[in-house]
Amino acid sequence: MTDETRKAALARISGRVQGVWYRGWTVETARALGLSGWVRNRADGSVEALFAGPEDAVDRMLAACQDGPPAARVSGVAVSAVDDPGPGGFEQRATA
Repeated sequence: MTDETRKAALARISGRVQGVWYRGWTVETARALGLSGWVRNRADGSVEALFAGPEDAVDRMLAACQDGPPAARVSGVAVSAVDDPGPGGFEQRATA
């Protein structure tokens, strides 16, 4: 894979996204897509995630975040481009 085919994005997901298994779903989905990065709850009630990997896989993950797991009610997903942290695993981090 070349740098040109990779993408990194930071997503802030709002709505009813805490206490509904959103982080666990994100870890499973991102790993299945071969992405690296992390996900964490935010003190304001949102969920924040960094996704890095093949451009189409990152785009699919961002699209999936619009719905999330069945119990979630997503009201918005704000996305910004970030520096690619490079290959690695996908992990759940502590609340920020």
